[in-house]
Amino acid sequence: MTEPSYLSLHRSGELIKRAEMLNELLYSCNICPKDCNVNRVENNIAACYSGYLPIVSSYCVHHGEEPVLSGCSEEENDHGIGNIFFGNCNLRCVYCQNYEISQNHKSEIKNEVSIERLAEIMLEHQSKNVNAIGLVSPTHFVPQIVSALVIAAENGLRLPLVYNTNSYDSVEVLILLDGIIDIYLPDLKYSDNEYGYKFSKVKDYATHAKNAILEMYRQIGSKLVLENGILQRGLVIRHLILPNDFAGSRETLKFISELDKNISISLMSQFYPVHKALEIELLSRNIREREYEKVFDLMEEFGLENGFMQEFESESYYRPDFNDRTEPFKR
Repeated sequence: MTEPSYLSLHRSGELIKRAEMLNELLYSCNICPKDCNVNRVENNIAACYSGYLPIVSSYCVHHGEEPVLSGCSEEENDHGIGNIFFGNCNLRCVYCQNYEISQNHKSEIKNEVSIERLAEIMLEHQSKNVNAIGLVSPTHFVPQIVSALVIAAENGLRLPLVYNTNSYDSVEVLILLDGIIDIYLPDLKYSDNEYGYKFSKVKDYATHAKNAILEMYRQIGSKLVLENGILQRGLVIRHLILPNDFAGSRETLKFISELDKNISISLMSQFYPVHKALEIELLSRNIREREYEKVFDLMEEFGLENGFMQEFESESYYRPDFNDRTEPFKR
């Protein structure tokens, strides 16, 4: 297996330096674009409803990610990805399928874990022979994750890390992750800042997300490095099709194509109305087949040929149930 990049940083002592630099940012927290400036080291609560300790709402082997991550059932690489679902979030998406853990901070506080325990979870996943460690909604806990990685690497962790993010990330923080993260899996939710505020309750989402993706691309480029069909290093941009084109798919795909037509896209049709979307008329339905086909046509129009596309009926396949924290995604 290709050695993950963070191991060379660990051997040189650079990994622990990065962890220290990231932790410094928590004293006046600016690890995401919200720039709360609260002292999370002293456990003051930021706008993400999180203090110092990371919240691990669930961790499990997941077989529902892109085939280059999870593996294919007809091949020997179908080991899944070892996902760690971090509680709370710096967005408040009205349609979040993980809302039970992302927007329920009063309940999720009980799932705080120590840095040492987070390292143990990474190693537990590795013992199950998964393909990678998936960090799901990691943005607001990046310093704690890298501190845990120092411990895990010292104890034999050798799997690549997947940074599965909503892309409301700080470029300054992403620069400190250069050489630590081998696989970036960012969302590009909207092309219009207005809809980012209306449906995810943050300012300038599109601006910050595009800047974040530009930095991820600078680090990784568009080439996917595969080994036995499994991704070892690369960038895959996810785009969720929304009803009534609130995602602004044309402008989103145009932005990606102008950056690099070889970038891999994961086009997702799994939207289904949940949480507060049920009360919003223009979001309270599944996408229509014509909306799905229109975005597929845009991929062709902009010459984006690499990546993955969910089947139209996929909204029924990817529904988590976090009442079962050990296996929220049934195979």
